[in-house]
Amino acid sequence: MVSHPDSSLPPEYDTLRVGIALYDPRDGSILDANDRLESIFGYGRVELRTLDVDRYTANTYRFSASDFRERLGAASSGDSQAFTWRVKRGDGELIWVRVHLSRQQLDAGEYVRAEIRDVTDYYDATHREELFWRILRHNLRNKASVIAGYAEEIADGEDTDRMRAAAEIINAAAMDLGDTAESVKEIQQAVAPTTGERRVRKATRAIRDVVADCRRDHPEATLTVTEREALWIDVDSAFSHALTHAVENAIVHSDDARPTVELRVGRSPNTGRVEIAVADTNPPIRDAELDALFRPEARTNTFHGSGVGLFVMRWCVESLGGEISFERRSPRGNTVRLYLPPREPPSGSDVSARSDSESPPKGDERDGEREEIDRKTGGS
Repeated sequence: MVSHPDSSLPPEYDTLRVGIALYDPRDGSILDANDRLESIFGYGRVELRTLDVDRYTANTYRFSASDFRERLGAASSGDSQAFTWRVKRGDGELIWVRVHLSRQQLDAGEYVRAEIRDVTDYYDATHREELFWRILRHNLRNKASVIAGYAEEIADGEDTDRMRAAAEIINAAAMDLGDTAESVKEIQQAVAPTTGERRVRKATRAIRDVVADCRRDHPEATLTVTEREALWIDVDSAFSHALTHAVENAIVHSDDARPTVELRVGRSPNTGRVEIAVADTNPPIRDAELDALFRPEARTNTFHGSGVGLFVMRWCVESLGGEISFERRSPRGNTVRLYLPPREPPSGSDVSARSDSESPPKGDERDGEREEIDRKTGGS
C-alpha cells in the first residue's frame, strides 16, 4: 500500500455541484473527495479512501478499472483525460458519469484531480433518441411500404386468393406497427421521471406475478421458477415489462410446440446484485440484434419488432439502476440475465419464510438447490 502524505481538497469544493476526487496516480486510491462525489458514488469519503477502483467500476462495461488507472497515469504526466465511465454505486445502482482528469500540484506532492458529473439522464435520453430514430427509419418506413404495396395489389387485382394473401400480409404488417408503438410506449413509461408506483418487493413474488400472466397467455408453455436466495428489489411497471418481454420472447421464438422456459433468481457471486436468469433452448439471438442493442454506432437493416423488444428490456432494467446481458447456452439456447440492485426487506417482512401468496404453482417447487443448466459467468 502506498503511503500518502497529508493531502486534502480545499473546503470550498464542498459547495460545488460537480463531484471532485483527489487521486494518487501511483495506486489509483482516492485521497479526498467533496460532498457531491459522496452523493454520486453512494459512499462516504472515509470509505472511499479504502476502496479500490474495481469496487465502484461496473465490471460488465467495456471501460475497465485498469483502463481508468491508465488514464490516471496519463493525466499525472500532463495529458488531461476526458471520458464516459460507468459507475456502480454503493447501493448497487449503475450510473453513467463524465470524467475529466487533470494534474494537480499540492504542497504534499503531485496528484490527479477528477471532476465527475452524473450524466445518466442525458446519456439515456441521447440513446433513446437514437433508438426512436432507428425505429422510424426501419420499422415504420418498411412496414408502411409493405402496406402501400399490397394495398395497390388488392386494388388492382381480380384473383381472390392473391387478394386474400395480400390482405393477410397487410394485417401482419399493421400488427407489427402496433407492437412497435406499444414497445415505444413501454420505454417512455420506464424512463418517465416518476417513481410513485415503485415499491420494494420480494423478487420471487414479483417474478411469479409476471410468470402467472405469461402462463395465461401461453398455456402451451412450461415455465418454472427457482429461488436460490430470498432477495428484495424495486418493482414497478418497468420491471414487469422487462421480464414479460424476456419470457415471451423465449416462448414465441421457440421451435418447440411446448416451449420450456426456466427462471432462476439469486445473488450474483461477484457483486451481490440480484440476478434473474431466463433460460430457453431456442436458436441463438442474432448478433445483428445484439449489436444494435449494445453498440449505438452499429448500423443494421435487420432491426425489427423483436429487436425493439430487446430495447424495451434494456431500458426498463436500466431505469431501475440495473443492466441486462445475453449469453448463448451449450449445446443450444439463450440465457437472458437481469441484474438489479438489492434492497433491504420492508420492515415486518419475514425473510426466512414464504407467505401463502408466494407459494409457486404446482410443479414449481424445488427441494434444495437446483443444478445449474448452464455455466455461471460471474455476472455483475
